[in-house]
Amino acid sequence: MSKAAEIDIASVSKIYGKTIAVDSISIKIPAGSYCCLLGPSGCGKTPTLRMIAGHESVSNGDIVLGKEVVTNLPPAKRGTAMMFQSYALFPHLDLIDNVAFSLKMAGVDKETRRAKALDMLKLMQLDGYANRRPAQLSGGQQQRVALARALITDPEALLLDEPLSALDPFLKIRMRAELKKLHKQLGITFVHVTHSQEEAMALADMVVVMSDGRIEQAASPREVFERPATAFVARFMGDHNVISGKVVGSAENIVTFDVVGGGTFTASGEPRPVGADVDAAIRTDHVRIGESPNKGFGFTGIVTNLEYRGPSVKLTIEGAGISEFTAIVTDKAFYATPVAVGDAVPLHWDAEDAIILGAP
Repeated sequence: MSKAAEIDIASVSKIYGKTIAVDSISIKIPAGSYCCLLGPSGCGKTPTLRMIAGHESVSNGDIVLGKEVVTNLPPAKRGTAMMFQSYALFPHLDLIDNVAFSLKMAGVDKETRRAKALDMLKLMQLDGYANRRPAQLSGGQQQRVALARALITDPEALLLDEPLSALDPFLKIRMRAELKKLHKQLGITFVHVTHSQEEAMALADMVVVMSDGRIEQAASPREVFERPATAFVARFMGDHNVISGKVVGSAENIVTFDVVGGGTFTASGEPRPVGADVDAAIRTDHVRIGESPNKGFGFTGIVTNLEYRGPSVKLTIEGAGISEFTAIVTDKAFYATPVAVGDAVPLHWDAEDAIILGAP
């Protein structure tokens, strides 16, 4: 298998007419890493992947793979392989010929390419199905054939466009484990596009969160989860509440702010000028029911929704100037002092659980 390559995306833009799909992004994806491009539909993640692959032209900027600028090279000359969302298997060919197709196009003789295709099918534990057609396989098996076909060219980077979106929830979890194992086995760079936060957290060692064609944050899954860089990341990842207000005072790494029509809160972060707009994030699973022992780290709101989730209960609360605030409490804590929709409930969190977010 080829060595892994670093992918350097340098001030890359993609413009369709008057629409900017990717807006001058720069990022280095380390060699051998598993990188997930994560974001909602229309955020620019798929055009970015397609530009790395060479299936989309770059409007501005450069893409460097290893030490080679590949911006204007055709897909087959880049050292990348792409696995498409639809799998794009040929229905009339058996699995060996499907997997060997790119080698046939490259003029490799029949015996060599079929032997290599069988090796790839063995890697995917599909050698027993070698003479079947794609229609005779399950969705998960078809996906593994598509992976084998992408990997037969010995790429330095494997590009995956929402590879798990067509699978049922149980198969998704199984295929996540397969992808992780394959990545470790091959040691090459994986770049995987997804809109699923859970998928990105489970697979990646680097998560790139995108919005409106820009990169909001690029970091390890833990850092994105623990310390979201912006209000967009905090909201999109779904594990933080965001409270917005105006700064009324700053001290050493402590910012105090007022919520319009609501209370006064305190969070840790770089000092901000008085009157500046500010967003603070509070982890949903660190919110507890009960009065706050410290001013600025809690409020009382009305319960608007309850969801029982087995080990936990999700409460949605509205307060003065605060809408759709979420608390995820253990079932034990909830049933010790149960509340109902319509009840007024005091909530609080610890000082270290409120952080000031960066500007968008």
